[in-house]
Amino acid sequence: MRDVTNEPRFVFREMMLGDLDAIMEIEALSFPTPWSRRSFVSELTENIYAHYVVVEVGSRIVAYSGMWVIIDEAHVTNIAVHPDFRRKGLGERFMKEMMERAKSRGATKMTLEVRVSNLTAQRLYERLGFVPRGCRKGYYSDTGEDAIVMWLDDLGPPGAVTDGVKYR
Repeated sequence: MRDVTNEPRFVFREMMLGDLDAIMEIEALSFPTPWSRRSFVSELTENIYAHYVVVEVGSRIVAYSGMWVIIDEAHVTNIAVHPDFRRKGLGERFMKEMMERAKSRGATKMTLEVRVSNLTAQRLYERLGFVPRGCRKGYYSDTGEDAIVMWLDDLGPPGAVTDGVKYR
């Protein structure tokens, strides 16, 4: 695996409505039951707690993630990387970016759900300090699969991650 996440070609920025065609493509390639376009529109235009970010390479969106920040808790709603850019360290780098963004919005802890079958994601979250704290039985309505609820209790002090990544 070649780690390319320190290359300056990755740009993190806020998601915009104009990004949704690319988001919907990645969503369809990543999940058995993709979110609808309407769900993303609602998150971007109606949910005051929502914060969505994309990763660009040149003018191509290659990943996205979202979270809700409510008081001092951040809840990761989704994260997806285009298959062409997986296994290069981008998912980990992106989670660190979302953790920093959560801290900058006042969050001190973070939570997420992950499919019981998604061992790769579970290992990533554990490397970042998340621990399993519960199970939501039948959480995923498409398959009836359970979700593991994971928490990171201390996001640490705010501080920009500056490992060669451009921000705008």
